[in-house]
This record gives sequence, structure tokens and C-alpha cells, in this order.
Amino acid sequence: MITLKKYAAIDIGSNAMRLLVTNIVEQKGQPTQFNKSSLVRVPIRLGQDAFTVGEISDENIERMVDAMKAFSLLMKVHKVQQYKACATSAMREAYNNAEIVALIKKKTDIKIEIIDGKKEAAIIAASDLKQFINANKTYLYVDVGGGSTEFSLFHDGKIVASKSFKNGTVRLLNNMVSEIVWVEIEKWIKNVVAPYEEISLIGSGGNINKLFKLSEKNQEKPLSYMYLNAQYQKLSNMTYEQRIAELGLNPDRADVIIPATRIYLNAMKWSGARQIFVPKIGLSDGIVKAMYYGKI
Repeated sequence: MITLKKYAAIDIGSNAMRLLVTNIVEQKGQPTQFNKSSLVRVPIRLGQDAFTVGEISDENIERMVDAMKAFSLLMKVHKVQQYKACATSAMREAYNNAEIVALIKKKTDIKIEIIDGKKEAAIIAASDLKQFINANKTYLYVDVGGGSTEFSLFHDGKIVASKSFKNGTVRLLNNMVSEIVWVEIEKWIKNVVAPYEEISLIGSGGNINKLFKLSEKNQEKPLSYMYLNAQYQKLSNMTYEQRIAELGLNPDRADVIIPATRIYLNAMKWSGARQIFVPKIGLSDGIVKAMYYGKI
């Protein structure tokens, strides 16, 4: 006898918005299963507005409302029982964020919670990494977004340190990350990994998922530092148009993938990690699991 529940997570990021619908399967005496039913991604780059002019433009507000109407209908069709909508870096920094949250609630009845970097890192870490990590090893979990990057250090299966930095792909594209921020990240990583001998990275985010897909490796296999560095050089030497035409990258992925790779490479270099594992998890997965376990 099984019990089936349907939960949904809406992730309003700096580079895109996502709706994840998950089937939750409960069976007595068995671990709860979380199976993806549907994932819809809409390329609305809110960070371009928020980080450069400090507010979300009228055009993007209209696109957000349309996307949320679509998400609301999709949740209705899927018969979603419970949902949570979380907005991150771009919405945190837009001074018209309260106005947008109120408008979307009025137009679509979807309530949005704007979360800080600390809560974002905690939700991502709730993605139930146990199935992806060896409890006896040490991992630096790196989630690269458009506006910020969240770092969490896992040792013996538990988080021992966590930090969010204002360094993301959209900020980097707009030359809005100072050398001081890079120095702070380097210092933090080197400090937290110092007590441990061997570190592996776990990467999440659309860009590392795309890099992994291009590698054609099995999901359990990690990417090496050498492979990632070679991809970085290859991508950097291609034009934006070549990345779209020859690699099949989406237009909103073809530019941000280079700064994202730079962040992962630096995290590997500063932690001493020689490999990066890429499980397909992220904020949306974390939101669903945090809802299910009553953490948000």
C-alpha cells in the first residue's frame, strides 16, 4: 500500500524561474521517494535589472506575472497539494520587490517568500545529499546562481560550515564582482577545509549540469579539474553564437556558462579538490524536501 502526494516548488532566481512538480511516494517500512514529475524553466533574467539599476523593469514584471499564471495553471493540472515559491538574490536586492510580491499574489494567488542567502544555502543542503555522498568523506557543496553562490562543507554526512557570497554569473557578466569578494571566498574556503585531508566538490546549478551533460558521463562519475579547465578554455575561445550553434546551448545559458565554470574551478583550486560530482539537485529539490519534512 502506497500513499502518493504531489508537491511543487517555484524557484525565482536571477537568471531564470523554475517550477518543479514532485511525486512523493510513501510506503510503510520504506524510505520516502521523491520523483520528478515535471520541471519547467522560464528564462527571465531578473538579475540584469536588479544588479544594474536596482529594480525589476516593467517588462520583466509583466513576464513574471505571465509565468506565474502559467505555473498556477500547471499546478492545478498536476493536482499539486502543497507548494512553496522562493525568490533569491535578484528579488532580494530589487527595491520594488514588495510591490512585485503583492502584484503576483493579487494576479495569480501565488505567495512568494524572498529568502536570504543563509536560508537559501540551508534549503539547498536539505536536498537529501545522503544518496549522493559517502558519509565518511568531506565535500564542499557549491551552488552557483545568477546573483550569488552558496557554499556548504559536509563532513561525516553533516554540514559543518555554510556561507553565501554575492558572486554569481549575472553579476560577473556585468563586471559587478570586485576582487575583494574573490579574496573573501578564497579565504573562507581555505579556512573551512584546512582541518580535512581530502576534499571533493559537489556542484549544482544549471551550468554545471550542462557541462556534465556535455561530458556524456554516467551520473555517478565525477568530472575532473582537468576536464573542467579544458571546457573552460574551449568555451572561452568560442563566440556566443558558436556556443549556441555548435554546442546546442540555450541563448540565456551560452553567456553565463563561462563565469559559472570559473567559480567552480576556483572552488576546486582553493579547496584542493580534484573532482566534482554533479547530482541533479538544486534549490527546487531542497524546497520540496524542506516542505515535506516541515523545515519551511
